[in-house]
Amino acid sequence: MSYQVLARKWRPKRFAELVGQEHVVRALTNALDTGRVHHAFLFTGTRGVGKTTIARIFAKSLNCLQGQSSDPCGECAVCTEVDAGRFVDLLEIDAASNTGVDDVREMIENAQYAPARGRFKVYLIDEVHMLSKNAFNALLKTLEEPPPHVKFLLATTDPQKLPVTVLSRCLRFNLKRLLPAQIAGQMRHILDAEGTAYEPAALAELARAADGSLRDGLSLLDQAIAYGGGSVQAGEVRHMLGTIERAHAARLVEAAHAGDGPGLMAQIDQIAEFSPDFDSVLDEVSGLLHRVQVRQLVPEYRLDDAEDAAAVDALAAALAPEEVQLYYQLVTAARRELPLAPTPRAGFEMALLRLLAFRPLEAGAGGAGDGSTARGAAAAAATVQRLSPAAAGVTAAVAPPRPRETVAVPSVAAAAVPAAGAAAAAPPTAAEATSPAVPLPPLAAADWADLIDRAGLRGPVGQLARHAALLGVDGRQLRLALRSEHEHLMSPELQAQMEDKLAQVLGGPLRLRFERPVAGMATPAEQAARARSEQQQQAEAALDADPLVQGLVREFGARVVPNSVRPPAADPGDAGMGPR
Repeated sequence: MSYQVLARKWRPKRFAELVGQEHVVRALTNALDTGRVHHAFLFTGTRGVGKTTIARIFAKSLNCLQGQSSDPCGECAVCTEVDAGRFVDLLEIDAASNTGVDDVREMIENAQYAPARGRFKVYLIDEVHMLSKNAFNALLKTLEEPPPHVKFLLATTDPQKLPVTVLSRCLRFNLKRLLPAQIAGQMRHILDAEGTAYEPAALAELARAADGSLRDGLSLLDQAIAYGGGSVQAGEVRHMLGTIERAHAARLVEAAHAGDGPGLMAQIDQIAEFSPDFDSVLDEVSGLLHRVQVRQLVPEYRLDDAEDAAAVDALAAALAPEEVQLYYQLVTAARRELPLAPTPRAGFEMALLRLLAFRPLEAGAGGAGDGSTARGAAAAAATVQRLSPAAAGVTAAVAPPRPRETVAVPSVAAAAVPAAGAAAAAPPTAAEATSPAVPLPPLAAADWADLIDRAGLRGPVGQLARHAALLGVDGRQLRLALRSEHEHLMSPELQAQMEDKLAQVLGGPLRLRFERPVAGMATPAEQAARARSEQQQQAEAALDADPLVQGLVREFGARVVPNSVRPPAADPGDAGMGPR
């Protein structure tokens, strides 16, 4: 007999064998046992959590020869045929490959006929969101008022794509992503039954890699058994997945906290020998920091994963809570930057070296009057802004820090994110710190549109510039105003691009400072819109005054179609916003 993969061999055949979907099982069990069975069910959830499995068990429960119940016998001809996938009254349709209206129309026509063997004809439509609009329309009437012998079971991973008219006709059940502990528990059950040797740590690694999908977990388990030659060992599983032992993540954080640069690089060298996925290694470090912070701030909360409990306890005692927060922000920000690094290892090393370069200001350091706390908060704002683009609304550039430079983390939230519309001033850039303090040339508000064109500001950065108004110049700082409805354009990346391009035109590094709008200000975008409006009015007036048009209106009752008049040319300074 040919080998059958674990995901198929151990597919649940009864509701009692399902893992992690008790809320769905309870509702379906009550419906079957009381005879109050709806005609259309929708099962939603990510891949591999049991949508089609539940649908097949439900079909078996409806048609079991021993009678309708929530616990089919599993031995009669109907049950065995459903399990084997050849029961004639269970029609499984893959909507991903049968999307057209003709496929649905054929199904609807067949639905009128009585079932061949069972009590009900069951239609299982998988990935139902893939049906075309016309196919949904063809299905609606039958879905609302099907023949009494027909049940519809719909399954989808993307319920947002289903029409509301379909959703309103179905009983919807949302299947949960499985927890790693649930997936690992099912793996243990299967391996014990199969007589396969394993290490619990290996199953924990596979369960985390399954990402909530039991089917994915069992596929990985099959792969791990083959990779390990018939057993499942933690070291081999990590090598297969490109992950690392959790102790490595703890040692990285310990070396960074101790300021041990050589030790940190030695640990990175050791990790690199396993050829890991460095993105996954950063995941391990951020996950460790999360567990440490929970242990520090909510010690009574029981963490499910006790694999590295000793390391978590040790780090929770050694690190300050604000240090954990800073480390977590640096590591998670580095994940977004990893694809931009010269090599994955270089990006990973830079992420860990940042843990060496920055550390929170110790509580109570500096006197109340020496301004050290304010400087620390400003440094924190600069650090977090530079490394985490999510802190929108701040322009910041951090000069190369001295080793173990201190920044104040408790004030990050207040210092890094200004109130809507408030001024957002950037700290000096490295280039500014080494350049002579030569002021920018005098500029007036009327010069701003011309400066935008000279700097070649196009696309999104051009949109930000054209929706801003120049208020004035302060040293090497341009003061700009931006209305609240355009604040979403004020991202750190666009500000940095604008600074670079303007610096090339104005002959040196500069900074942008966004302030509240002032009365009477007019942005280039508003000026262009006003000019277009005037052109439009002139064009409409010229057309109305044209003798030929007046004659057509007078003699033939013609009329000018509203909104059809276009000026002869667009404003050359309004790139991308001219008439069509």
